[in-house]
Amino acid sequence: MKLDDTDFKLLGLLQTDSKKTTKEYANVLGLSVTAVYERIKRLEKNNIIKSYVALVDKKTVNRNFTVFCHVKLVQHTHENIKQFEREILKLDEVVECHHLSGDFDYVLKIHVQDMEAYRGFMVEKLTAINHIGSTQSSFTIKEVKHSTAIPL
Repeated sequence: MKLDDTDFKLLGLLQTDSKKTTKEYANVLGLSVTAVYERIKRLEKNNIIKSYVALVDKKTVNRNFTVFCHVKLVQHTHENIKQFEREILKLDEVVECHHLSGDFDYVLKIHVQDMEAYRGFMVEKLTAINHIGSTQSSFTIKEVKHSTAIPL
């Protein structure tokens, strides 16, 4: 699907605040409410808009301890990769998992309550996964920038 300038503007507006009314978007874009509604439906149908979510304050829900954990597998085989990825999908504490090039195979972004909770996560869950050779953890001191928006 080819996106035009108006689609990009609409996507930017939706990434900023998806709870506005179609009429509010229409006023900003200079389009009719129907035209905006149809564009949104087309973007959803073509999986350009994947979902709508509420962004929750980590501190309020006691998950303000953020860890980046680099994982190296014992052996980088197809089966080990598939098994590791299946197991990671089951761990609620892991909010992001990226397969990497370089010295480590994966980086995980993890949200837990505190250091004690992270230790429990490591001992009881992460290191229980087969084929992990080593891990290296870094703890967030201060979140300088955080965005869920894709630059358009």
